Amino acid sequence: MIGKLVRGALRGIKAELATGESGWIAVDQDGATVSSFGTMTSSGAMVSAQSALQLSAVWAATTRTAQLVSTLPVKLMEKRPNGDRVPVDDPLQDMLTQRPNQMQTAPEYLEAKIAAQLLQGNAYSEKLMIGNRVVGLRPLGSVSPIRRADGRFDYRFADRGKTEVLPPEKVFHIRGFGFGDGLGLSVVKYGAQGIGAALSADEVASSFFGNALTPSGFLQTDQTLDEAQRAQLGEYLRAYAGSKRAGKTMVLEHGLTYNPVSINPEDAQLLQTRRFQVEEICRWFGIPPIVVGHAAEGQTMWGSGVESIMLSWLTTGINPLLRRLEARLNTDLVPAANRGKWYFEFNREAMLQMDSKAKAEFLSKMITTGTLSRNEAREKLNYPRHADPAADALMAQTALAPIDTLGKEST
Repeated sequence: MIGKLVRGALRGIKAELATGESGWIAVDQDGATVSSFGTMTSSGAMVSAQSALQLSAVWAATTRTAQLVSTLPVKLMEKRPNGDRVPVDDPLQDMLTQRPNQMQTAPEYLEAKIAAQLLQGNAYSEKLMIGNRVVGLRPLGSVSPIRRADGRFDYRFADRGKTEVLPPEKVFHIRGFGFGDGLGLSVVKYGAQGIGAALSADEVASSFFGNALTPSGFLQTDQTLDEAQRAQLGEYLRAYAGSKRAGKTMVLEHGLTYNPVSINPEDAQLLQTRRFQVEEICRWFGIPPIVVGHAAEGQTMWGSGVESIMLSWLTTGINPLLRRLEARLNTDLVPAANRGKWYFEFNREAMLQMDSKAKAEFLSKMITTGTLSRNEAREKLNYPRHADPAADALMAQTALAPIDTLGKEST
């Protein structure tokens, strides 16, 4: 019954839009009905990045991923011929980690770019240059890439009422998952049907609640009403519609009787449908439902099982994003003379926060096995380095020793 209500309410809207009278309806190369406002879906909902973010599952999936990636420490490193890796003290490091542009801090900039990559498949910024060095990154919106004969792209965008085109060497272009043609695929576009169904289900559920969980019914009488009486009756009924008016007593005259069509609250909330849609959206974004605050029936929100799920997400979801972003940073921002020696690297360990006891045991083992020095362990705890030079030495336990050396002094 609910499905019939939705289809009936939206059929007229879809028929009107399909005529294209407004001039902006079109069909893209995949056969989907699209416009400057988004993609028209079978449920009748117009899906765009803005409308998709009205769903709590899309909002949570986007913000959780973007916030995690944007707040991870990232360093510009140099690989020495002997294999040593040392941080590079260069303005490029400060630009990316402090102030990419005059409008945004580094976390704000990266958060916005990762969100655009997740939703639209691509994120664009203009590279602000002094000579051949990148000194800033200015976000670009509404960009149309134009493929050149050499396979690269020029980038057309609108800026203060004017259309401008930037060459590939002037644009920092972050791509999402794609087919290898140089452009990322939009989750909002390819997942439009599932997202549109969720938007329509939310609208229907809200309508049910707005009508005090009695969204349909009929008045019966043996008399024939004229147009004026019908209009008057409709105005009268509006005084009883809405959740704030639930429980009001209706007075009916002239032989009118009210026959409600009962829909129980579970149907009105579309609980099972909406639960499935949360999980469907999480699949599109490659994020475990537990991350957006959704647990399957019988599953707890805490415990070792949840910890394993989170570790799996960090491995199969976040790490590929980081590797993709590192590769693009190294290709587009590192000066050509230093490529192959300099590289950006995100600190993955910052994702793995342990409790105090587990962290103490981990660092103790790292020190006693000679893997970390005491100063390196202090750095991981954000403690200042110890002044004693011995704190930089690698130590190891010597409880086990060859039997023929027992009782002998070490030399």
